[in-house]
Amino acid sequence: MPIAKKKFRVHVVSETEYMMKGQGVHTAFVDCVALLKSQDDLEVLVNQQGWGDVMHAHTYGPYFFWKGRRYPGRRIYTVHVIPDSIKGSLPAWRLLMPFVRWYFKRVYAYATVCIAISPMVEEAIRALNAGTPIVRIFNPIDTEKFAASPARRAQGRKLLGLPKDAFVVLGVGQLQSRKGVEDFLDVAAACPEYTFVWAGGRPFGVMTEGIVKLNRRMAAAGPQVKFPGLFDLEKMPLIYNAADLLLFPSFQENCPLVPVEAAAAGLPVIYRDLPEYVRLYQAPYLKAKNTDEFIALTRRMAGEASFRRQGQRISKNILSQFERQRIRQRLVALYRDVAAGRIPQP
Repeated sequence: MPIAKKKFRVHVVSETEYMMKGQGVHTAFVDCVALLKSQDDLEVLVNQQGWGDVMHAHTYGPYFFWKGRRYPGRRIYTVHVIPDSIKGSLPAWRLLMPFVRWYFKRVYAYATVCIAISPMVEEAIRALNAGTPIVRIFNPIDTEKFAASPARRAQGRKLLGLPKDAFVVLGVGQLQSRKGVEDFLDVAAACPEYTFVWAGGRPFGVMTEGIVKLNRRMAAAGPQVKFPGLFDLEKMPLIYNAADLLLFPSFQENCPLVPVEAAAAGLPVIYRDLPEYVRLYQAPYLKAKNTDEFIALTRRMAGEASFRRQGQRISKNILSQFERQRIRQRLVALYRDVAAGRIPQP
């Protein structure tokens, strides 16, 4: 009998498996593992499951360096976080920034190849002069997992305790200043006739930037504003389906998963008008420059069915950029090239 050819092995690593699961990096890691396992051409090893032909890491802590010791010349790192990501996340971010830049330069330099998930991330890597080759590959999205359905909508509204006839405005993300939670509350205060739900937790706990002020604002919010906390990834399709509109008022993002997941659930999405989105998205999107514009667009979405349908079409058009199988092909090609020593030029 012929001997079966050994499969190419990819070792996927992320510290989020052990802590801080309520954030986009963990979602991206879980989605990456599921995507790689969706075909049988690879053997996918996760964290402690063994050793592979290449390592693909999603986090930048000691675990990345520890696991990477066995992969000289074969370390692939997806850059989800850049130095600017700490702005508005931690109270002393201005004091910490020199150390953060120093540390991230060493993280990027430790990798054989960095995957930049957006043009802005690629710029941030180059700005630190780490000297590491960079390949741009977007975060993939499993549209079927989030697809709109009456059953998911009913389950989501029951889970959140929402009336069937309420117009529900959703926010998703960590409860911190950088995510624009206070702007979300300003929109809610101006639109008391709608229901507002923010799903997310605080991975940094008491170290969250502006926690005292934010707690005060949340406590003073009207009864139509709900903060149900953090949900497991398996519940998020229900949360998106329960809503009618997603507001994404974050002040800094790289390649955010939340608005794309919401779009996959059939929601219109209103972004904050940020320069990084202009370069990231290949299709038009709805955006607001300030709170007044968020309020105006929210009211139009609630009051004009035709505008809401237009918003849904705009969201749907964004999805093709993050098609899973095309992204998987690029990842697999990169793995094999790195394992064979075919490293892209910096």
